[in-house]
Amino acid sequence: MDTVLEFFNEMEPMLRTFWYVAIPASIIFILQTALTFLGVDANDGVDADFDSDLEGTDAPFQLFSLRNLINFMIGFGWSGVSLFPHISNRILLVAVATAIGLSFVFLFFYIIKTLLKLGENNSFRIEETIGKLAQVYLKIPANKSGRGKVQLSIRGSYREMDAMTEGEELATGAQVKITRVESGSILFVESL
Repeated sequence: MDTVLEFFNEMEPMLRTFWYVAIPASIIFILQTALTFLGVDANDGVDADFDSDLEGTDAPFQLFSLRNLINFMIGFGWSGVSLFPHISNRILLVAVATAIGLSFVFLFFYIIKTLLKLGENNSFRIEETIGKLAQVYLKIPANKSGRGKVQLSIRGSYREMDAMTEGEELATGAQVKITRVESGSILFVESL
């Protein structure tokens, strides 16, 4: 333990500061990541970590969160440690480290935005069937005298739904087009 303290005490103050930022931020990041994979941490950086009125923004996440602060500190601290021997101008070093820290935050924003695009609302709305093609599964009697069934594909899943026609009887296997929906669950179809 004494050698570690000696190691830090012999450093220049700015390098020591970068180390003091990088190490705790990395430990917190590792803990956050482990807790996320274990399912303990439900926060994904979407909510702000303080009480404020940030509603009305188009962003799917908030800029001010603990996760974003840790992302910034990791980029800032480790780039400062890595670039310290190579950049002799200390103001330039802090500016570069700050830019890298901000790029870590915006990289996280980009990743979250991309992941949110993968989320898709697959809830079925019967109105989406209008204009679609279907295949008669059970014979549909003529002139609205009874119900049959049609089979259609919506968003990659097959559905079997009640159907009626105002025209002639439609035999099993016939291709039909859905023209309207009545009573919230009955499809009206016509022959192609």
